[in-house]
Amino acid sequence: MKKIAKGIGIGVGAVVLVVAGYVGYLFASYHRVPDDQPLKVDQAAAVETLKSGQTYRAMTYNIGYGSYPPSYSFFMDGGKFSRAYSAAAVRRSLAGVVKTTQQVAPDVAFYQEVDRDGDRSRHVNEVALLAKGQPNSDLVFAQNYDSAYLFFPVTQPIGAAKSGLVTTSRAKISAARRYQLPVDTDYNKLMDLDRAFSMSTVPVANGKSLILVNVHLSAFTPNQAVQQAQFAKLFKYIVAAYADGNYVMVGGDYNHRVIKNAPAVFHTSTKPQTWTHPFPVNQLPAGFYQPTKGLAAAAVPSARGLDKPWSPKTSFKTLIDGFILSPNIEAKQVQVIDTGFKYSDHNPVELRFTLK
Repeated sequence: MKKIAKGIGIGVGAVVLVVAGYVGYLFASYHRVPDDQPLKVDQAAAVETLKSGQTYRAMTYNIGYGSYPPSYSFFMDGGKFSRAYSAAAVRRSLAGVVKTTQQVAPDVAFYQEVDRDGDRSRHVNEVALLAKGQPNSDLVFAQNYDSAYLFFPVTQPIGAAKSGLVTTSRAKISAARRYQLPVDTDYNKLMDLDRAFSMSTVPVANGKSLILVNVHLSAFTPNQAVQQAQFAKLFKYIVAAYADGNYVMVGGDYNHRVIKNAPAVFHTSTKPQTWTHPFPVNQLPAGFYQPTKGLAAAAVPSARGLDKPWSPKTSFKTLIDGFILSPNIEAKQVQVIDTGFKYSDHNPVELRFTLK
C-alpha cells in the first residue's frame, strides 16, 4: 500500500509540475505588439482613383479564419470543435469568401480573423489567398493575434496562431498604421486577441484622403470596462482623422449588436452575452453615424451562435458587423449579404457610399 500511495503521489506531483510549468510558459510567453506601428502595404495593380460625388462599394467580413462551415460548432461557445476540419476545408471556405468578394465587387474591403498561420486553421496562409483573389487591390495586414500554444481543449488543442485584420482597396493605399486597443490584464488576456485596429490612407482626387479603419473588438471578455475603453480609443482616433480634413470609414466586427431590437428581429434569445451588448450609439463622436437603414426590415443576420451547427430556425443569430461613417460620407444603401453562413460564422455586410 505504501508503494501504491507513493506512486500515486509521484504521479500527482508530476501532473502538478507539468500544469504549473505550462501556466508559467503561457504567462512568460504572453506579449503584445507595441502601439502605433507602421504597416507594410502590399502594392498591387490598384487602378482606381476615388472621387467625390461617385458611388462606391465597401464590404466588411469576419471570415472566422476559414474554419466555421455550417456544420461546425466551437468549444468556447459550448460547441464541439477547436480546429478546422482540415486544410482542404479551410481552402474551400476561403474560396467561398473570395467568390463572395468578387460578386460584391467592393472598392474597399475589411476582413477580420484572417490567419497567416495557425494550428486552428491547419497552417493555411489565408492572407495570401485573399491577395490572390484580389489581384487589382492593394492589401494591408495588421496582426492582432500571436498566441503561444494553447493546450486546450486537451483532446484537440487549439494550438498557436498568427492572425489579424486585412484591408484591401482598388485605389492606392499610400500608408497604414496599427494601433493597440486595451485588453484584459488578468488571465482572460490569454483567451483574447491582441486587440487592435488599423488605419489605411487612400488618397482622393480632391486632395483629401479616405481613412479606412479596420477593427475587431473583444468578444469573450466579462469586463465591460475593457469594451468601453476600446470604443473610447477608437473614437478618439477617428475624430482626429476627421479633424485633419479626411473622410473616415470604420468597418468591422464590433461584438456589439448594431440594431436595438435584434432579438425580436431574429426571433432569438434575449439572454445577454458578452458579445451582444448594444452598440453605444450615444457615444459616437459628433456627426459620426452607423448606417443601419433597412437592416431590421431585411432581417438577415451577420453572425450566428457556434454552440451547435447552423440551423436557420433554432440557431442564435444577431447583427454585430457594420460600418461607422464620418459626416462627409453619405450612405446610399447597406445590406447584409446572405451566404447561409457557408464560409464563416459571419455574413458580410455591404455598403454603397458617396464621398461628399
